Amino acid sequence: MKTRIAVIGDGGWGTTVAILLANKGCDVTLWGAFPDHIAVLKKERINRKFLPGIKIPDSIYLTSSPDDIQKNAIAVVAVPSKYLRGTLNAFKGKICGEVVSLTKGIEADTFKRPSEVILDVLDPLKVAAVSGPTISFEVARNLPTTVVAASVDNTFAAQVQKIFTTSNFRTYTSDDITGVELGGALKNVIAIAAGISDGMGFGVNAKAALLTRGLAEIIRFGVRLGARKETFFGLSGLGDLATTCMSGHSRNRWFGQEIAKGGKLEDILGKTEMIVEGVTTVGSAYALSKKIGVEIPITQKIYELLYHEKNPEDAVRELMTRTLKEEAL
Repeated sequence: MKTRIAVIGDGGWGTTVAILLANKGCDVTLWGAFPDHIAVLKKERINRKFLPGIKIPDSIYLTSSPDDIQKNAIAVVAVPSKYLRGTLNAFKGKICGEVVSLTKGIEADTFKRPSEVILDVLDPLKVAAVSGPTISFEVARNLPTTVVAASVDNTFAAQVQKIFTTSNFRTYTSDDITGVELGGALKNVIAIAAGISDGMGFGVNAKAALLTRGLAEIIRFGVRLGARKETFFGLSGLGDLATTCMSGHSRNRWFGQEIAKGGKLEDILGKTEMIVEGVTTVGSAYALSKKIGVEIPITQKIYELLYHEKNPEDAVRELMTRTLKEEAL
């Protein structure tokens, strides 16, 4: 039998993964929250809003009804973190088996990772997270990509690895789902900083420093929450961080550039229908860092820039003139 997959979320990444798995021979259903958008996708078979230029195979069943999700399908969740819990509530009793999370973020207020939100709402049998350097523009065009599938259940991680792997989409496994998810969430904040650096014309030296010290604070934060240090040097940490900070298709980097130009938070977000995950994550990460007592200075300055309208030049000066110390993670 074909592997049945239900992709929850018809954004750029959800659509890309649906196409990837359909082309591999899986029986794929793609669910979207808005009936009008699904109607357009059915008619045009192209997600012009989030993935222009890429045809959606006729074999993919498109729907906006949770009732169309088969209970024996593996659910692949690609919903923005701020909408994750609300969206999943519509699938209670309909998704109760195996779930793979593609979501990157930290839930506000609860500070839970996506897999923890999934466990809260759906109580699935097994849950995994797939993360890594995955710009949809490249994956959808079948360019070589590598990711990691993480689960506390090694057998399920290996199953996900087998399902997702193609000749151009190599999948590794890990049992450190905490580290994999935190790396995927926090790199978006550092990418905003990288975009600000680019927008201010600081050059390669500054960006290299941001990536290096950004990774250091991601590691400090993650290890305090139970992740393994070495996970952050892998695909879901350093790999995803580098991609998101450098790619011209990175929404978070673009957002940072707009901030550097003097744009205001709501005005910039109004320019795009895509979710800029780092904007939500920075608030959650900053609040959680205070709770657990971890210093994350770059994240703190991005938080102050976005939510307290700190001047970018002041933020840079404050980072550069912090108390001198030994280089350490």
